[in-house]
Amino acid sequence: MSIKILSEAEIKEQKKNSYETPAVLFANPKNLYQRRAKRLRELAKDHPLADYLLFVADVVESQLTTLEKNPLPKQDLAHLSGIEPLNAKKFKRDIIWREYLTEILSEVKTKANEQVVATIDSLEKASSGELEEMASHLLAQEFNLVDSDKAVFIWAALSLYWLQLAQQIPHHSRLENTENLHYCPVCGCAPVASMIHIGSSQGLRYLHCSLCESEWNLVRAQCTNCNGHDKLELWSLNEELALIRAETCGSCESYLKMLFQEKDPNVEAVADDLASIFLDVEMEEKGFARSGLNPFIFPAQES
Repeated sequence: MSIKILSEAEIKEQKKNSYETPAVLFANPKNLYQRRAKRLRELAKDHPLADYLLFVADVVESQLTTLEKNPLPKQDLAHLSGIEPLNAKKFKRDIIWREYLTEILSEVKTKANEQVVATIDSLEKASSGELEEMASHLLAQEFNLVDSDKAVFIWAALSLYWLQLAQQIPHHSRLENTENLHYCPVCGCAPVASMIHIGSSQGLRYLHCSLCESEWNLVRAQCTNCNGHDKLELWSLNEELALIRAETCGSCESYLKMLFQEKDPNVEAVADDLASIFLDVEMEEKGFARSGLNPFIFPAQES
C-alpha cells in the first residue's frame, strides 16, 4: 500500500517536512453532511431523478442529526497507525453502528414514500445477526449478497461510524510508494470519485472514500485503478462546462469521475457523482466498468 498513517514518533519526524503536500485529508463530519445535503437539494431542481436526490438528502440529514444526538464516544485509537488502520474488513466494529442505523431509519421514515417505508420496516424487523451479516457482506465488497435498497441504509450507518473513527486516529500521513493507490489508505474502501482541488492544494487530485469520507492524493494522468499512464481519456456530457469528467483507462477498461472545484467550488463528491449518473450510463455503453462506489448506488442483487 502506498500511503501510511504515521505513529506519534513518525509524526515528530514528519514535522521537519511540514510543507509537503498532505497525503490524506480528513473530513469535518458536520460540515460534510451539511454541504452534501444542501448540494443534493440544489441538484434536484429540474433533475430527472429529483425524487431520489431528495431522498438521499433526507438520508444525509438523518446522518447529521444522528451524529449530533449520538456522537461516537472517545475510542482508544491513538495508537493506530500504518497501512489501513481502520481496514473495513478487519477492524472490529462496535455495535453502536446499529444504533446509528435505528436512528437513521426513524428519521427517514417520517418523510419516506411507501416503497422506502417497506424497506425500513424490513430492516427494523431484522435481527441483530442479520444486520451484522449484511454489514459484513457490504464491507467485504460482496454487494451482490445484499438487497441494494437495504444496502443504502446499512452503509449510511456504517459510514457515519467509520467517519467518526477516522477523526480519532493520528492525522499525519506519508506517501510511501505509488502502488495500490486505488483504495483508501485509512479504511481500504473504494473511492466515490476524484476531486481536483482549488485553494492551497490548487490543481491536485484527491480521491474521496466511499466509507470513511477521507481523501487521499493521487497524481493526475495516472489510472486510479491500475496505475496505467498511456491509455487515459477524459469524457464529459457537456464539454463547455465540464464540471464533471469521466477518466477512462484503455488498459484495464475502467473509469472514475473527476470533479473540478475550479468550475464550481460547491461541487461535492457523493452528490455530484450521483446526479451525473447519465455519464455512468454513457461510459458503460462504451464498454468501461466503474471502478468506484457511490454509497447511494449499489449494484443490484444477482441470482
